[in-house]
Amino acid sequence: MRKWMLPLLILLPFNVIAETPEEKGMAIAIKADKANTGWQDMQSEMTMILRNRRGDETTRQIRNRQLEVIGDGDKALSIFDSPNDVKGTAFLSHTHSNEADDQWLYLPALKRVKRIASNNKSGPFMGSEFAYEDITSQEVEKYTYKWLRDESLGGREVHVMEHYPTYKHSGYTKQVVWVDKERLQALKIDFYDRKGKLLKTLTAHGYQQYIGKYWRPAKMEMVNHVTNKSTTLNWNNYKFKNGFGDRNFDKNTLKRSR
Repeated sequence: MRKWMLPLLILLPFNVIAETPEEKGMAIAIKADKANTGWQDMQSEMTMILRNRRGDETTRQIRNRQLEVIGDGDKALSIFDSPNDVKGTAFLSHTHSNEADDQWLYLPALKRVKRIASNNKSGPFMGSEFAYEDITSQEVEKYTYKWLRDESLGGREVHVMEHYPTYKHSGYTKQVVWVDKERLQALKIDFYDRKGKLLKTLTAHGYQQYIGKYWRPAKMEMVNHVTNKSTTLNWNNYKFKNGFGDRNFDKNTLKRSR
């Protein structure tokens, strides 16, 4: 027995160290995805606060619905209730794992549905600091990954990773993401533009656990470092397993939304 112990002791550290930063990053992404699987569907209410460079604010009230799609990206519907200039506007997204997302915007003033072009997902969503590609479900296949280090952020232990978009029309070259080790949720994301410069930072706060498993934030804030504008999303009234189906997320739903 003893003559085998030395080789085993030599091999064990080697096997642990042999995991590359890319492999570790992918493993963390897969683990986080599995931890957030099985919620079926969800609805919530949201207040969106837009701030210009002078600090002037515009507030919007939005209702959100989401449908989990196993084997592909999720579906989501957002309905604007106020103010009057955007009331009745509805946004529908069908996220995909391995191809461009399908996205549509219903504009009540024109009474028509506008399709968002696949090469225009980096544009601002409804004048906010969130791009169209920021508000879709973040499927594992949409990125390649690299683990950078472990550290603390706001009293939480986190993995720091780089995400590289596989989508050729992405407005980003990479994202640096701080992932809570325990909750497996992003606490902070730095977005780098197509020139590799820091463009925006997203922070998430007030995570709470629902139905004993799924963590969701109470607040998200996106700050644009170039324009000095920001957008805050305040979330409330999360409700899971409402019985939604595909019929609640087809294009006809946009015109029926109230």
